[in-house]
Amino acid sequence: MACYYICVVWFYKRCQPFLTFGSMSTIQAISYYLPDAIYTNEDFFTEFPDSKKSNFDKIGVRKRHIIAQGETASDLACRAAKKLFEEHGIDKNEIDFLLLVFQGPDYYLPSSSGIIHAKLGLRNDCGAMDIEMGCSGFVYGLSVAAGLIAAAGMKKIVLLTASSLTNTLHPKDKGSRFVFGDGAAATLITADGNGSINSFVFGNDGKGYEKIIIRDGGARNPITYGSHDETTDEFGSVICNANYFMDGISVFMFSTKRVPQLVNDVLAKAGLQKEDIDLFVFHQPNIMLNETIRKKLDIQEDKFVHSMAEVGNTVQSTIPIALYESIQNGRLKRGMKVLVAGFGVGLSWSGAIIDY
Repeated sequence: MACYYICVVWFYKRCQPFLTFGSMSTIQAISYYLPDAIYTNEDFFTEFPDSKKSNFDKIGVRKRHIIAQGETASDLACRAAKKLFEEHGIDKNEIDFLLLVFQGPDYYLPSSSGIIHAKLGLRNDCGAMDIEMGCSGFVYGLSVAAGLIAAAGMKKIVLLTASSLTNTLHPKDKGSRFVFGDGAAATLITADGNGSINSFVFGNDGKGYEKIIIRDGGARNPITYGSHDETTDEFGSVICNANYFMDGISVFMFSTKRVPQLVNDVLAKAGLQKEDIDLFVFHQPNIMLNETIRKKLDIQEDKFVHSMAEVGNTVQSTIPIALYESIQNGRLKRGMKVLVAGFGVGLSWSGAIIDY
C-alpha cells in the first residue's frame, strides 16, 4: 500500500501540469443571432428629447436589436444554434450535449434547453441543461462544457447564450433602454483541435444580489398591484418592482474593484504575465466602465476589445459576440491566447484563458 501511495503521489506531481481542468476543450466555431427590430440612438433621443446626449455618448452604443413581442430568449438561442449549424456545416447528430445560459425561462418547468433540444432535432442521448446566469454566464458555460469533455468523454458540445432583457425594462427607464440589446450566441466546443480552455476562476458576492434585480414576479415575491408602483431615480429613469433595476453606481464600483483582481487571479493560475496575452475580451456593459478597467490594468488598447456599438449590452452573449467579431475582423487568429472575463448580476465574476 505504501508503495502504491508513493507511485500515485509521484504520478500526480509529474503529470498535474498536464491535467488542467478543460485542457482538452477547444472553441471550434461561433455564430450569433440578433432580432430584426432595431432601436437606434436617433429613436432614443426622439423618445427622450430631454436626455443629455454627451452623457450617453460615453456608453458607446449606437443601436441595439430588440426582441419581438411574444418571443423569448429560447427562441433567439434556437435561431443562433441553427445559424451555427448552417454556417459551419455542423452535423446536429454529432452534438453530445446542449447547454443554455440565460435568464428568463419559457416556463417554470420544463427546462428551456429541453425545448430547444426538440426544436433542433438533436439525438435522444444528447443531454440538455439550463444554466441560469447573467453577465458572467458565458465563462461558467465554458467551464461546464470543459468538464463534460474532460470527465464524461464527450466530443461536441453546443453552448447557447441568450438575452431578452429588454422585455423586462420599464418603458421609461431610459438608462437601461439605452444600454441593453437582445441577442443570442452559439459556440461549438469540442475535444478536437490544438487549443484549450483553462485556468478558470470564479467568484460571487451574494450580499450584493439586490444591486441588479427584478424584485417581483418570481416565487419569492409574486406580482401584485403594488409591483407596478413607479418611482423616478435621480437620473430621471422610471422604475418599479415588476421591472429590471440596476444600481449603476454600485455595479460600477464593484466592477472596477473586482475585475482587475479577477484578471490577476486568472493570470496567476495560468502561470502567465499580462504581456503573454494577445487579446483581452471582457463582458461588454459599457465602454466607459471597460475603459476604466483597461486603464487600471494598464492593458494596451490594441489588445483590448470593445464590441457593443452595434448591438448594445447583450448580457450573457457579449463575450461570444466579441470573440466572433474579433475573428471576423482579423484581431483573433488561431494560436493566440485570449483572457475572457465576465462580471455583473449576482454579483458574480468569472474568467479563463482560451488558447485559440
